Amino acid sequence: MVAEIEPSEVEALLESDDPPTIVDVSTDAEFAIGHIPGSISVPLNDLVRHLDRISDADHIVTVCPRGEASVQAVRLLSAYEGTEGARIESMVGGMNAWDGPVESDLEE
Repeated sequence: MVAEIEPSEVEALLESDDPPTIVDVSTDAEFAIGHIPGSISVPLNDLVRHLDRISDADHIVTVCPRGEASVQAVRLLSAYEGTEGARIESMVGGMNAWDGPVESDLEE
């Protein structure tokens, strides 16, 4: 079973002194439309090639548009040697359930 975390908990943690690393596994286009400020864009199909970007994190929250790909990302990250000991969770409902601040890379 994959560990999951509610969006409201993620938002509270982001305001704490020890925020988690947010890894957004959406496609580049989905990430550009809207993402949690400060999140790292690593599309799911590129996750294995970019594990070095997150291997030193103590707490990782994976995010995607609907909370499905992020579950797969937790499984991949949990099997990776570089993240052993890290708390790794998928945000329930993905960006569709996120009520917090959102950044967009699209030009207005």
